[in-house]
Amino acid sequence: MNLDPQTDLSFTRTLAAPRQLIWECWTTPKHIMNFFIPKPHSVTACDIDLRVGGRFNTTFEVEGNVMENTGVYLEIVPGTRLVFTDGYSEGWKPAADPFMTAIIDLEDDGNGGTIYTATARHRSQEAAQNHESMGFFDGWGTVVTQLEAYAQSLS
Repeated sequence: MNLDPQTDLSFTRTLAAPRQLIWECWTTPKHIMNFFIPKPHSVTACDIDLRVGGRFNTTFEVEGNVMENTGVYLEIVPGTRLVFTDGYSEGWKPAADPFMTAIIDLEDDGNGGTIYTATARHRSQEAAQNHESMGFFDGWGTVVTQLEAYAQSLS
């Protein structure tokens, strides 16, 4: 994948948890609710229809505010890649104000762990800069740290 430094934010980390378990965490609502937003904030609901065009909907509670996020899966390569966006909701209904497309890539690290790459693609340089200013690297970094700890607790 060719990243555009003007519109894409991305990082890679190696996680001490097997790729298949990381995949399961990313594709199962009960698991998503345990890592998908930096604590102390919480995911209060998650609804997944794991197929291209299927829904990926989450509800967050952040400092007493409820945030509804609707989206769809654009690409699913089992155990390897998830691509989802808030640019559409189920049924390919366009979003009024889309924010990003997320890409989660997983590879075996050769030692029982996972090479985890998270990418957020944005429609404009301004949107990417806003996301970075909002704390993309710290926030998504915290989420992946929570994911790793949660996955380790399952094994």
